[in-house]
Amino acid sequence: MNGRQSTATGFVLFAAILLIINGLWGIFAGLAAILKSEFFVLTPNYIYEFDTTAWGWIHLLLGALVVVVGIALLTGQSWARWPTLVVVVLQALAQFFFIPYYPWWAILIIVLDVVIIWALLAYEPKTLR
Repeated sequence: MNGRQSTATGFVLFAAILLIINGLWGIFAGLAAILKSEFFVLTPNYIYEFDTTAWGWIHLLLGALVVVVGIALLTGQSWARWPTLVVVVLQALAQFFFIPYYPWWAILIIVLDVVIIWALLAYEPKTLR
């Protein structure tokens, strides 16, 4: 294994752990929005305005999906790479629309999602000969 591949493999492990943490954060943020909708305050006059409880359910479900694919990736499941990319892209998109509710949080999660996407795309699993 060359140095670049070794680094990418390490980043995939790092990305899997980040996914699990990221998903748990999404679950907690979703529960906060569902159980106490006034916790998040909307920036006035934002074009993408949604109900806070709806955002809670979106974050809760996406968080659960992120945890599941993170665990699958951590355990070395070969099928997990592409579904993980899809789920992480959906999460980054949801966070973009969540910026007016909790801007620093949303930007942090988007940055983590970009790191995860990079790690998964930089990794080149061995092909069958």
